[in-house]
Amino acid sequence: MIRVGIVGGRGLSTILGFKALDNVKVEALCDLDEDLLKEQSKKHNIPKTYRIYEDMLESQIDAVVIATPMQLHVPQAIQALEAGKHVLSEVTAGVTMDELWWLVETVEKSKKVYMMAENYCYIPENQLIRNMVAKGLFGEVYFGEGEYIHDIKSLAKYDDGRSTWRKFWQLGKRGAFYPTHSLGPVMQWFEGDQIEAVACVGTGWHTAPEFRQEDTTITLCKLKSGKLIKIRIDCISERPHNMAYYSLQGTKGCYEAPRGLGDDHKIWLKGMDENTDIAKWRPLRDFYYYLPERYKNATEEHKKAGHWGGDFFIVQDFVDAITKGVKPAIDVYQACEWTAVGLLSELSVTNGGRFMAMPDFRESTREEQIIKL
Repeated sequence: MIRVGIVGGRGLSTILGFKALDNVKVEALCDLDEDLLKEQSKKHNIPKTYRIYEDMLESQIDAVVIATPMQLHVPQAIQALEAGKHVLSEVTAGVTMDELWWLVETVEKSKKVYMMAENYCYIPENQLIRNMVAKGLFGEVYFGEGEYIHDIKSLAKYDDGRSTWRKFWQLGKRGAFYPTHSLGPVMQWFEGDQIEAVACVGTGWHTAPEFRQEDTTITLCKLKSGKLIKIRIDCISERPHNMAYYSLQGTKGCYEAPRGLGDDHKIWLKGMDENTDIAKWRPLRDFYYYLPERYKNATEEHKKAGHWGGDFFIVQDFVDAITKGVKPAIDVYQACEWTAVGLLSELSVTNGGRFMAMPDFRESTREEQIIKL
């Protein structure tokens, strides 16, 4: 039996996933808000509650889910790892480059499982495209893009007028401060590749100049293979949300996610039409037989876990990494690289869109832990 403690009473997206597994029990919940703590523990039948994180770490739990504001992720992950607990962390992995190195070093030293809970990687259509890429249906893929368009200006203040953490750690920063939802799924389509350099430009401040975050930023990730990924982050503009747009281009075909107003996931593969002058999109739903088997066999309980079933499978992968010794689906090196895109984009956009080199979190010596211009 794996006993789990969750820190962050407002971030319980994984709890139904844990409950759907026989060999896991959510044993503890920690939050500073005592009223919220009582409410959520009662709602989800969690037997133990803590207001002090260190007290929960001293209890009889095996793993910790970190679902607190992003500036707390690395400090709390390090505390958990040093206490001998496995860690499933919400995104992003950290908020500074130094933090990412601390995290890598602590994970390597602890020998415990660390996994980043990037649930957009688990959206069924993203898993479907990943499977189709692996089977060669798109040929050699060379360009991908992801967009996260979500107006969060209203989240900068609490109801009583106080500033929230998002005002500073999200809307108070320039660049692609929240890249992993857009980047993660696309990086999995470029299996085995790594990011070599990052460049970012912004539109300036038009809609809400009181925030440091620009209306829209475009970030380019040049891969070591020479291939390209484009990310658009927009959390300011007045427009409908579109938090999960992706596209992919390969030598034998392409894919685009919906953009709204009845649009659907769609693909085109070479050979479907006589030539590209008369080419027409096909609905991706006609290719759902390429879904991974576990998605085809997902139960209603799995799907109810959230994010189209992704919140169950992400928990399943975390538990498998603990019990079976398999590589975490999104390990600490991927977590840090994807997170670093946002941190490097901030440096790039403040330096005229200059390309910033991505360090290799996998094999760097202390002397190489620098940001190269």
